[in-house]
Amino acid sequence: MSDLLRAPAEIKYAEELEWLESIDDSPKPFSWRLSPKMVRLFILGSERADGLDREVSQKWFGDRSFVERSIVTLASDRGLLLIGDPGTGKSWLAELLSAAICRNSTLVVQGTAGTTEDHIKYSWNVSMVIAKGQSRESMIPSPIMTAMETGAIGRFEELTRSTSDVQDALISILSEKYISVPELESDGGGDNIVFAKPGFSIIATANSRDRGVNDLSSALKRRFNFVRIPVVTNKKSEAEIVRFRTEELLRRHRIELEVPPTLLDVLLQSFADLRASAAAAGSDDEKLESTLSTAEQIGVLEDAVLHSNFFGERTLTARGLASSLVGSLARREPEDLAILNKYLHGVVEPRGKEEGGSWPEFLEGGRDAIAKLS
Repeated sequence: MSDLLRAPAEIKYAEELEWLESIDDSPKPFSWRLSPKMVRLFILGSERADGLDREVSQKWFGDRSFVERSIVTLASDRGLLLIGDPGTGKSWLAELLSAAICRNSTLVVQGTAGTTEDHIKYSWNVSMVIAKGQSRESMIPSPIMTAMETGAIGRFEELTRSTSDVQDALISILSEKYISVPELESDGGGDNIVFAKPGFSIIATANSRDRGVNDLSSALKRRFNFVRIPVVTNKKSEAEIVRFRTEELLRRHRIELEVPPTLLDVLLQSFADLRASAAAAGSDDEKLESTLSTAEQIGVLEDAVLHSNFFGERTLTARGLASSLVGSLARREPEDLAILNKYLHGVVEPRGKEEGGSWPEFLEGGRDAIAKLS
């Protein structure tokens, strides 16, 4: 793992997954490595009532029902579509589900305007085709086709970012569970058809803010079960997510730096204030361009931690946190700077006078950062 910038979940938690599989005596659908109950336990963590010999850490923070519905969907014939705002943990949940079910979360297609049908079906090794002709050997399977052949989970990120014709190519895959290869001659034995093995399914993600970019057809919608992942608004849950991700970051960079709970509270409160301001805004010009998601909170804290470690006094300060917040959220000039300046003077300054603590230093750091960008 030390040789990987970011290890996939099945490698990162390999020892835990092996242990869970060794004690798992519940029924398993298809070729699943873990039973549905163990998949849920792996993702949401263990509780005392589970009676396990060791603790299993919580890896995704959200409503239990979302995870259970996702698992049930993958045990059926339908695909799973995780939909929600940016930064709600859709991709991370998809990765954890794939790792627990088939130990391979890397069979991924990234949806973009440039994604073609070849990316979800197959393409050809041109040099081999010239030398030996078109055959199974010269065919390059897509991640989705590989998932079909191995009975694994294929993932499609940002489905609504891909064009309608690419989306429509998924319809036959989800319905018929096979891909025809017309370039190959059939001898009657199905050599020109790739059939899906038991256990195959697709987890797709879609950004709810992309609605209208490339809307899904009714036919494709019918072949997915939708699980909507809401923005985390509970402060306790959000604090757990930010703390969990920050600890991962510190371990990855081998940084020994403590995040004071008071500064984590300042960060959480700042985002809560800015979200409330955005909700009350009358126009888009009065809102930050940032989605103010939990993922962006983690990004702000990551920036502050790294800056403190490399260029500061190896101690996270309120001033450094404010500087990172302004630098990360100010994407439009002058609109975003004006919104942040209004927030500092209208909310942070009165709070600093009333509550004290880290808020006065946070205010000064934010003012300095805005002055440098103005």
